[in-house]
Amino acid sequence: MRSLGFIVFVILFLFVLDAYLWWSLKKTLYMGWYRWLIPLSSLILLTSFYFVFKRAGEGGHNAIYSLNFIVGLTFGIVIAKILMVTVFFVEDVVRVALYVGEQFSSRGHTELVGRRAFVRNLSLAVASVPLAGTLWGITRGKYHYMTNRMDLYFEDLPEAFDGFKVIQFTDFHAGTFDHPSEVARGLELLQKEEGDVIVFTGDAVNNRSEELEPFVYMWKRLHAKYGKFSILGNHDYGHYISWDSETDRIENLQKLFDYQKEAGFDLLRNQHRVIEKEGSKLALIGVENWGNPPFPQYGDLDKAMDGVPADCFKILLSHDPDHWEKVRQHPEKIGLTLSGHTHGAQFGVDIPGWKWSPIKYRYKRWLGLYDEDERYLYVNRGFGFLGFPGRVGMRPEISVFTLRKGARKSI
Repeated sequence: MRSLGFIVFVILFLFVLDAYLWWSLKKTLYMGWYRWLIPLSSLILLTSFYFVFKRAGEGGHNAIYSLNFIVGLTFGIVIAKILMVTVFFVEDVVRVALYVGEQFSSRGHTELVGRRAFVRNLSLAVASVPLAGTLWGITRGKYHYMTNRMDLYFEDLPEAFDGFKVIQFTDFHAGTFDHPSEVARGLELLQKEEGDVIVFTGDAVNNRSEELEPFVYMWKRLHAKYGKFSILGNHDYGHYISWDSETDRIENLQKLFDYQKEAGFDLLRNQHRVIEKEGSKLALIGVENWGNPPFPQYGDLDKAMDGVPADCFKILLSHDPDHWEKVRQHPEKIGLTLSGHTHGAQFGVDIPGWKWSPIKYRYKRWLGLYDEDERYLYVNRGFGFLGFPGRVGMRPEISVFTLRKGARKSI
């Protein structure tokens, strides 16, 4: 019922958006046959999303490039239309304000100021920016991988682990990939970092375990001296599609476990593993997904830490960064927590001194490194993509952490 309400809202929103834009452009621009592109783009977007969800519901698990392209392009057009309407709306507010002011003036002028061609041209120029960005994002940006390397200093890190390298990737979302060779190239970049451990922090698939099957051999090629570890994300449980029975959903989840095991990943489900090096110990702790509603809360940190030696340096794998509110208050100090989930909204700005994305209004900690209570949280922007089949300003990421023993450095 909630989904139906959302669909109705989207349809009404697009109808109002298109009607307002049609009316606004009609005032300053001769509109030939191309005026029909305004509602047609919305219709194509809705239709393409319908086929995406229909395929998922019927068991389709391999993305189609043409369908991804159409979804991405029409989504970009809708964003462009929203910006155009915003420009026109601001002008209309000014026009109405001037008109009302004239009614109370001694001049008694009663005509509403006409729409200006300058504003129309400005709206078209503003709209071209997201449209160009969208085209880049759906063709190149989604596979424009970046490797983010950083040294993290800890006073309580055992000497033996000074220089220990942890590689993180997250939010694979196998079912959305439409170019497997590009995915392979990204994973090759990861392997070239030669990490001591490789960790995957959840959302291997969108819904169905079969999505991962074509990529298992790629995951299998990854190698790290002390092993490969993974956890589950909210999408991995299969809660976002309908199943014939709960048994079918559980079987789907078990198959995902089997694929990860075949790929050589040690899946931590509220568990930990202790890595020993030269007599010192480091604990990798993995919890199941724990997020604020509506996301599932299967994570049990106390259970995962049960039996962890007191003298261990601790690293936590937890998919959702909202979990960190509880993690940093835990009586056992966890030096580093690695998360994903947000994708950086797959759209935004991340330059030295400034990072912004609309996702920041949903998550307090949504991208990069956070240092609170002498604990670090790192939120990776994700390896794959979901929903919008592209990335604009938020490149897919491989994170490489080199642990250093020493005084903490400000970030």
